[in-house]
Amino acid sequence: MAGHSDLGRFLRRCRADLTPEAAGIAAATQGRRVRGLRREEVALLAGVSVDYYTRLEQGRHTSPSAAVVDALARVFQLDTAARAHLADLARPARRGSQQMPAQRVRPAMHQLIASMTEHPALILGRRTDVLASNALARALLTDWTLLPPRHRNYIRWVFLGPGARDAFPDWPTVAADVVGTLRLYAGRHPDDPRLGELVGELSIKSPEFRTWWNGRHVHERTHGTKRMNHPAVGPITLRYEALALPGDPDQTLFVYTTDPGSPSHDNLRLLGLLTARTRTAPGRAASTPSPRTHEAPGASTTGPADSP
Repeated sequence: MAGHSDLGRFLRRCRADLTPEAAGIAAATQGRRVRGLRREEVALLAGVSVDYYTRLEQGRHTSPSAAVVDALARVFQLDTAARAHLADLARPARRGSQQMPAQRVRPAMHQLIASMTEHPALILGRRTDVLASNALARALLTDWTLLPPRHRNYIRWVFLGPGARDAFPDWPTVAADVVGTLRLYAGRHPDDPRLGELVGELSIKSPEFRTWWNGRHVHERTHGTKRMNHPAVGPITLRYEALALPGDPDQTLFVYTTDPGSPSHDNLRLLGLLTARTRTAPGRAASTPSPRTHEAPGASTTGPADSP
């Protein structure tokens, strides 16, 4: 995944998506053959030469300055996440793929999320790998412990997991945002070989992923709301907070909550009761009440500690 060919593609997508009207250019539409801005218009607005900007799009210039990156972000009206992504793509290219060391979740973090019996919680690592999850998160989403290690990945489940599309009433929005999250990671770690494998698999198996990956949407997970429809308890509207773990690079703790007194709160509490009852039922294999989730015997978090 060459960083600077990615830079050129990203610039072309930004240019195609920005209309002259949105850019503040009074341009006649008659005879206009491009969907968005022309290269010379971008160059004029950014204060660079047309030849220089053309070389950027074609990947023939490898290290635009911070001032140029800022100017292009302003022209394309990029939000904070997209600006950061553009800056990542503009960094000097690294040679060859880099084997990423395995990620491990500290025992204290395993204990922390296991203690959150009323709130689903999980820890995502590189490429949205699911590194750890508590019982309620597995009941709500899927049991990552039963999947092969390389399949314990959030975006892979969203696109390929059984029941994932039915779990989210607004699945296209959820899926497009997680593609934007993966694109943000790709800009920061373009030489991650496992990333290339994941993108290749999803591109082959999912036409939607292929379409959105070829777009320019970038999404940074900080906080938000998700609507779900659980087959055992019904609809649940969740608020989530994404907390970066400063001592653990590329690890993010996600905690989900519901509004007190709401039907969603009652449904999530019911799911927790059903999960606890199923896990403690004598003479039965541990499992969650959802037909698309299964509790691993004796497990309180996704394991092993190594990333999938």
